[in-house]
Amino acid sequence: MYINGEWIQSPHTFPVFNPATGEQLGQVVDGTRDDARKAIGAAKAALPAWSALSAYARSEKLYSAYQLMMKRRPELAQIMTREQGKPLKAALNEVKYAADFLLWFAEEAKRIYGQTIPSSRSDQRFLVHRQPVGVVAAVTPWNYPVSMLTRKIAPALAAGCTVALKPAEATPLCAIAVFEILDEAGIPPGVVNLVTAADPAPIGEEFCTNPDVRKLTFTGSTAVGKTLAQAAAPQLKRVSMELGGHAPFIVFDDADPVHAAKGVALVKFLNTGQACISPNRIFVQRKILAPFLETLLERISKLRAGDGMDAATTIGPLVNQAAVDKVDRQVRDAVDLGATLHTGGQRLTEGGLERGFFYAPTLLSDISPQMLIYREETFGPVAAVIAFDDEDEVLAMANDTSYGLAAYVYTQNLSRAMRTFEGLQFGIIGINDINPTSAAAPFGGMKESGLGREGAREGIEEYLETKLGGFSI
Repeated sequence: MYINGEWIQSPHTFPVFNPATGEQLGQVVDGTRDDARKAIGAAKAALPAWSALSAYARSEKLYSAYQLMMKRRPELAQIMTREQGKPLKAALNEVKYAADFLLWFAEEAKRIYGQTIPSSRSDQRFLVHRQPVGVVAAVTPWNYPVSMLTRKIAPALAAGCTVALKPAEATPLCAIAVFEILDEAGIPPGVVNLVTAADPAPIGEEFCTNPDVRKLTFTGSTAVGKTLAQAAAPQLKRVSMELGGHAPFIVFDDADPVHAAKGVALVKFLNTGQACISPNRIFVQRKILAPFLETLLERISKLRAGDGMDAATTIGPLVNQAAVDKVDRQVRDAVDLGATLHTGGQRLTEGGLERGFFYAPTLLSDISPQMLIYREETFGPVAAVIAFDDEDEVLAMANDTSYGLAAYVYTQNLSRAMRTFEGLQFGIIGINDINPTSAAAPFGGMKESGLGREGAREGIEEYLETKLGGFSI
């Protein structure tokens, strides 16, 4: 752990495993609730000095961290591939994405503007000032174990906040590597603190109930997000939640079905489907269903599962056995209720894959609303295709979910693109675009997919309070 600028050792540890090979990668300190309390205390003590620094001084520290992360990109990517499982090329891309947040918020630190407001009284002036919310508690996920850290830490530090962070228990080594960079970049003691733990519950409870924490930011499942938000509510903490998704991917018949199918294959099987913006329901207009399925099946058949350190690997493992069981349960349920299984549908165990948590890239069609996969987030390598006939029908089906994070639309009709963009109840819409994300763009969902936005100008505003001064002259 890293608390108040020092690396903390302990005889109490927990193991970390490679999900592709089953190999134990090492032992990590198993932190306690008391450790979380110490981390919060260190963050509180460091807050006055850090928030008093000029925006340019905070920016300089973030820029130094950006430079170090880019320098260590290959090393970080290898740690990520071994600990999380994604292919090395994807890990390299994620490290670049993570560094982008450090660079973006190094600049945004200098753009925290206030304003003056005219008064109806000639002897009065209004001044609006933005200042840091205070100590931030952050909880990050395992599926993007580097970029989700910087997406929270960078805006918090840019705003003048200090941070206590708990990474996912499946990927603590990535977090340790990131904090080594922050330490070397010269972030002062106590400004960033890391608590690793095998059991997240006690740490989360302390983050939610400690009165010195003024903001909680979480990325993970909707169920856990609701629990944390409820626990934080009695103290009226500021809360940011980036939660689950159930993204529709709509392909209209004026789109090129081959091009659309290639796009689906790229985004659906990215990170083995373990992304909150991964398409879960693929709606294809009936007229082009056949060529779409043909192309998608062809693309899926070329995917090669294996250890991400192997350059030939294009799809990695799931995170654990529970993830394999969930995916298989959804596939079995769909087939039992009449879905057509085109390929996949089973755990992969041949050629050494039995040591990891691999599930075959799967294509299903004839999906109906009574199936689990139509309602539940899959978080796995299963493409579920649904035929539709008209625009109003598909818009209603796409919005028929409690989630509201991401959606995708393929069409060459500008009017239809605008109608669906406005009509879809989702926070992020890709129009003929499978990657509508960037450090410069706001990321977040509607409905039960979360609260607040990360990235962009909106990202730093989540860490700022607005203070009004009324001056009588």
